Amino acid sequence: MDDRELADLLEQFGLSEKVVDTYLTLLELGEAKASQIADAAGVSKRYVYSVSKELEERGFVEVNDHVVPTTIRPLPPLEVIESLSESVESMRPALEERYTATARDEERFEVIKSRVTVLKRITELIGRADAEITLSLPYDVLDEVADELRAARERGVLVSLVVSGVEPHDDLSLEGVASLVRVWHQPMPTMLTVDSRAGLIAPGEMVARSNSESQAIVFAQPHLGPVIVGSFFGNYWPMAAEAYTVDPDPLPTTYHNFRHAVLQAALCRRAGIDLHVTVSGRMVHTSGPTELRGRVVDTRQGLLEPANNSFPVENTLVVETDDGTYSVGGPGAFVEDFEADTVTFETAQ
Repeated sequence: MDDRELADLLEQFGLSEKVVDTYLTLLELGEAKASQIADAAGVSKRYVYSVSKELEERGFVEVNDHVVPTTIRPLPPLEVIESLSESVESMRPALEERYTATARDEERFEVIKSRVTVLKRITELIGRADAEITLSLPYDVLDEVADELRAARERGVLVSLVVSGVEPHDDLSLEGVASLVRVWHQPMPTMLTVDSRAGLIAPGEMVARSNSESQAIVFAQPHLGPVIVGSFFGNYWPMAAEAYTVDPDPLPTTYHNFRHAVLQAALCRRAGIDLHVTVSGRMVHTSGPTELRGRVVDTRQGLLEPANNSFPVENTLVVETDDGTYSVGGPGAFVEDFEADTVTFETAQ
């Protein structure tokens, strides 16, 4: 490898051409004074001092400023290579995470023809959930994804589940697999959304039996996800019967998913627990405060019975503050007074 090739490789680690030339000069000199390096590299002594600090921080040299005059010593190449290798290796998890996310986003639609692959994709998508899952599927296949659903719940994911093909009075094992479960005796499509950005849609018979000729679609499309969520809560959720709900979360608790916050408030109201709330966000229609503090005096929602929302995806907190009463919605709120980013609940004093 000639000097130019070596210099090009060093520049790939963020060193400028001039810094690389100075470093290569120092390698040839060994330990040397700044004036010696400056003369050999054709740069100023002040520049050598500046460059030496940068090279020392990057693990290329050692600056001996405890002696007069100061000398600069190149570290052994093996130590430099090990330091560079550690830096590169430390980037790997972040790079892999970003690459994987990009690859998933690029695969916006996938057509699936087998039941086995449908269930495999469901478990994979559930495993990626950070905040929220909506899922409908036949009760007979719930066991095949139950472990992944329980793991999601343990991560704090809000899971809204509809199981079909059963009656509300049937003896069902539902605890721990979801935050909310509803049951419906009628067959229905298998629908999954994960964090409103990815999901799956399959005809009911494709999941119920292995010899179906139907096809399923997996999507990774942030504009389609909310549409599927709206259909889930608007068309299917109200038709099913409430079968299981979690207990209220321990307080205080902060929520970044607004639907989860509304569920918590509704559960607490059902249990007779008064809530104090701090909401960070912004006013929707006017300028005003970016934080609200007060009591939750009402909710408008269709997650729990009795539902009192005026449209399927309405989830609203009504907060009474010292300055008045405000309706609070989540991201994209347009009928409420305030759009929330985060919601923190505490027990009202």
